[in-house]
Amino acid sequence: MTDETIAVPAVKAEAARATLPPTWRRLGGAAIFLIALALPFLVRNFVAFQLTLAMIYAIAILGLNLLTGFNGQFSLGHSAFFGLGAYTAAILIETYGVPYYLTFPVAGIVCFAFGFLFGLPALRLEGVYLALATFALAVAMPQILKSTPLEPWTGGVQGIVVTKPEAAFDLPLSPDQWLYFLTLAIGVALAVAAHNLIHSRSGRAIIAIRDNPIAARAMAIDVSLYKTVTFGVSAAYTGVAGALSAIVVQFVAPDSFTFTLAIGLFVGLVVGGVGSIPGALFGGFFVLFVPNIAEQVSKGLAGAVYGVILILVIYLMPTGAAGLVRLVVSKIAKARQLP
Repeated sequence: MTDETIAVPAVKAEAARATLPPTWRRLGGAAIFLIALALPFLVRNFVAFQLTLAMIYAIAILGLNLLTGFNGQFSLGHSAFFGLGAYTAAILIETYGVPYYLTFPVAGIVCFAFGFLFGLPALRLEGVYLALATFALAVAMPQILKSTPLEPWTGGVQGIVVTKPEAAFDLPLSPDQWLYFLTLAIGVALAVAAHNLIHSRSGRAIIAIRDNPIAARAMAIDVSLYKTVTFGVSAAYTGVAGALSAIVVQFVAPDSFTFTLAIGLFVGLVVGGVGSIPGALFGGFFVLFVPNIAEQVSKGLAGAVYGVILILVIYLMPTGAAGLVRLVVSKIAKARQLP
């Protein structure tokens, strides 16, 4: 697999986006946002908890999308940053008594630093070689968290139990509803920040590096700097998602952040749409709900059912869910314009 294999679907998605009328995008976004605001009051607390987890995965997938979809760097190790963010929040809350809302920026900063530092040696690697290096990171992280020197902070194999916070400002919300709205607010803020980044001068440089690194260097773009910073920003997004996960699930343990999680995030990226910011939300729902659906169909063959569903989804939506939605909406818009 090469950088071009990621760039092609992303370019197709951008081409489809250009045909979508702005009015349709605004109306669709407003409708989705209003539905999101009403959902916690229409469903049970457990369903609100599941929806919150889906949004958390969407934030992590969005971070991976910044790295892979827009910058062309492969990563199979974002479960390590997810776990690092989760443990940062859990340790700060349970060991040092830090308010939970302050752990989000701290987790983001810690993961940005680790992502930036990891990105420095990774500059010498591209394509499958970078994927292999990040794979090693994902495999090593659970073992590092279990190690004896870190056990006083991480709790070793026992993990850490995190207290679930009550709703702030005495709002008449259950803890699950409050965390849903908190996650929604953080997710929207991060999505807007990602949109502004991609459409800025720095974003154009990031995409130029993905499409043609040699041409980017010829245009005086500091490829090394942009790659390492993008790796750091991507890790920061995933770290914030991990911190939210620790608070929502109320528990962190090394075996919760294995390579399986990294593969799940990558699957969510492809299914949602490579190079698509809104597609990360669909990817988050896919990562959370499809394995459960596969298990309900057949517990003994859950893996096979999941594989069949994934193959069908990729076959029917080669550019991801976001590409399919844009294609359908643009065709409807063109049909309405015909005499």
